[in-house]
Amino acid sequence: MNILSNLIIPRVNLNSQDSINYALKLSSKYGFDSFILFSTDVVEFGKKEPFPISALENFKKEIKKNIQEYYFFIDAEKGLGHRCKEGYLLSDQYIRKDIKDLYSIYNKINKELKENNIFCNLAPVVDNNSNNLDILKNRVLGVDTSEIIEVANIFIQSCRENKIEPCLKHFPGHGCLNGDTHKDIFSSNLSLDELKKNHISIFINLLSKVKLIMTAHGWYKAFDTKKLPATLSNNILNKFLREKLNYKGLLMSDSMRMNSLTKNYDDIFITKSFFESGGDLLLDPVDPLKTLKILENLNFNNHEFYENKISKVLKFKKSRLS
Repeated sequence: MNILSNLIIPRVNLNSQDSINYALKLSSKYGFDSFILFSTDVVEFGKKEPFPISALENFKKEIKKNIQEYYFFIDAEKGLGHRCKEGYLLSDQYIRKDIKDLYSIYNKINKELKENNIFCNLAPVVDNNSNNLDILKNRVLGVDTSEIIEVANIFIQSCRENKIEPCLKHFPGHGCLNGDTHKDIFSSNLSLDELKKNHISIFINLLSKVKLIMTAHGWYKAFDTKKLPATLSNNILNKFLREKLNYKGLLMSDSMRMNSLTKNYDDIFITKSFFESGGDLLLDPVDPLKTLKILENLNFNNHEFYENKISKVLKFKKSRLS
């Protein structure tokens, strides 16, 4: 078992027996206990052929043979049905829905996740889609910052009541970028004051209510003059989010398979920069074992630094609401 595996969350495609077998190998041989559930290996947000619930049940049964406890993460912004055939899926958007209706919808989503032993719902999306990006359409919670904050609070409350960990995404705000980071690196020219007012203010209002925030893969020129996504930015994650905003929780990357990263940076630079800039959980690397090897080399020269990160992640897992 390799304790550094606690810092990596690989993908398992429950529509692929090869992917399932690989995930089981990661758990049995290397001690991986956390996985993000997918129904495809294609790196884009759009819904693909969902997996059958039987595949999830079988995977849970098999992985229990390898590890005592497992932690499943999933993008279920509108329900388990985004990935799973039999799961509930909200067919329309959240914007302008009645508060009572929202509370009922969120409870339905998060109750179903709990029933299926999901640990973390990678939601809510608290981006303000000011640039009207297709990638965020029908995913955002409101048309302005106040509505997004109000609805996000209801979502987070539902997560807590159903014993699911929520995750705010995508810091410092994907909605001000000029494109989809699944495809390449895109940027924002907004000033820091504009970012704070229309995007970061949402996160500031919610920071104290969550233990996990997902980073954006966009380049924010107000923070970095050289092309660098927020996920790898010390100025954004350490100096601003952790030091200035005093955020004490965990930071998770968006998928490391997205072209914003893979087309522009190598694996060593990505891994080193993410963790040294303040990151804690590296999500969905292309090659989990290669990433683990990179971490082993980094850990050799900076053991205490990575031990502290592992301790934070283990504390997060142990605090699992049960």
